[in-house]
Amino acid sequence: MIMVPTDFKALIQRFYHLQSERVETYRLFEEGHEAYLRTGPHYDFDHYKQLVHEITQAFCGISKELLEIKERLHHEFDRPDLSEHIEKLQSKEKQKLELTAKLQLARQRAQDHPDDEGCQEKIQEIKHKIIKNKEALSEIMQDFKYDSEECE
Repeated sequence: MIMVPTDFKALIQRFYHLQSERVETYRLFEEGHEAYLRTGPHYDFDHYKQLVHEITQAFCGISKELLEIKERLHHEFDRPDLSEHIEKLQSKEKQKLELTAKLQLARQRAQDHPDDEGCQEKIQEIKHKIIKNKEALSEIMQDFKYDSEECE
């Protein structure tokens, strides 16, 4: 059973901790994918599949706990504003994960088809969307920070 903080401050701290865990999980995902690409052209897909499975589990665990925090902020602490930030954050994080997966596929395609100009264009296009997504995420985090600190 997850130890759930009982006071507001601890809950907010837990939220930040989960977000940094998420960032770390992305880093591991990126590193794992780079290692996978180095195994080409005869890719070690089983190893990569295992990584994807572990990463997915990590993200699911983080999301599950964030949703619990969202509920508690809303109902126990009467902070629908903060729970709304978490909802927006979750939606953007979902999009970020989808874009990251697309980028990884595009990178593999580019590696497998070095003469295909379209592959590089696709990579740039996805990278651009990821930048936009990260900007939106950091805006939500700023709003969350501002709103959660205003009552201290």
